[in-house]
Amino acid sequence: MELTILSAGAAKGLVYALQQSYTAETGIVINGEYGAVGAMKDKLQSGKPCDVIILTEALIAELTRAGQVLSGSSRPLGRVRTGIAVRSGTPQPDISNRAAFRGNLLAANGIYFPDPERATAGIHFVNVVNQLGIYDALLSRLRPYPNGAIAMQQLAQSREPRLIGCTQITEIKYTTGVTLVGRLPPEFELSTVYSAGVCSKAAQPASARRLVELLGGDASLAQRRTAGFEI
Repeated sequence: MELTILSAGAAKGLVYALQQSYTAETGIVINGEYGAVGAMKDKLQSGKPCDVIILTEALIAELTRAGQVLSGSSRPLGRVRTGIAVRSGTPQPDISNRAAFRGNLLAANGIYFPDPERATAGIHFVNVVNQLGIYDALLSRLRPYPNGAIAMQQLAQSREPRLIGCTQITEIKYTTGVTLVGRLPPEFELSTVYSAGVCSKAAQPASARRLVELLGGDASLAQRRTAGFEI
């Protein structure tokens, strides 16, 4: 048997960390699809089968009000911050303050980040670049991808020097070949709470509730912290 989930990319590492124990307990295999929150929301609303959905807390609340997530079924997983990454083994830029961060963005040959219209971190990053007044200067070097996981994979595979990536810290931490430099400078920080909920049309509501309990319960605290969630 399979349990189908639609999930923000920020929670992919956590689901991967827990799926073996969930399957051992229930005999059910997790079939997950991961991507930008906007894309995952659209898939649910277009009728794609889904037992459990993991999105930002705000979107889960919106879907609950719309009757697409069962009322009372959601659990918060924790808070995730947006961070900066580089390819492993390459120099780490100074991002400690506005001036240093701005200068290192301008010095980069390429900047990898998720969808600037549908991904939480991508939307925020473009806003930050605009606030810094350097969007036009960086336009030819901006490299958006459908989600943060793909952006980080592409960063890891590139051999160019002076590359920077920006996405949710959880996505950076589970991607082999990239290294977390740190959070965005304090004035640009983004902190997002993610939640899991049971879909109102879940084919297996009891099994879906069990997964949500596992994802958001005390038993997964260590895995969530390791994945980059702040509890």
